Amino acid sequence: MPKEFLGVGWKFPVTVDSGKIAMSKYEDDIREAIWLILSTAKGERIMHPDFGCEIHDMVFQTVNVVTLSSIEMAVREALTLHEPRIKVMRIDVSSEEALEGKLVINIDYCVKTTDNQFNIVYPFDISEGK
Repeated sequence: MPKEFLGVGWKFPVTVDSGKIAMSKYEDDIREAIWLILSTAKGERIMHPDFGCEIHDMVFQTVNVVTLSSIEMAVREALTLHEPRIKVMRIDVSSEEALEGKLVINIDYCVKTTDNQFNIVYPFDISEGK
């Protein structure tokens, strides 16, 4: 089965390959789109103020069950809204590295059209200056 329906887009972060913008294909394009969504704060894009994830609003919050739950909900909402090619299966926010200024967001997702499952680990810096 051809994978062209999964999409092709600019590689993230944007790089140049042989004088052209490097492209990302299929499952890699989806993975990079997820990373881009999570890395973008809502309101950061001028022409798309609703694009992004609200986790950036929680940077200086106390790390507790409420904050971890809020981060999980923000990630789920952002991915559901902005990445229609996937179904989010599970999100786990770990605070094991909180003393080092990092929360680890583990996301299990399924590509809807192929039913293939993947995982992405997003390290979210919660400390000043990171």
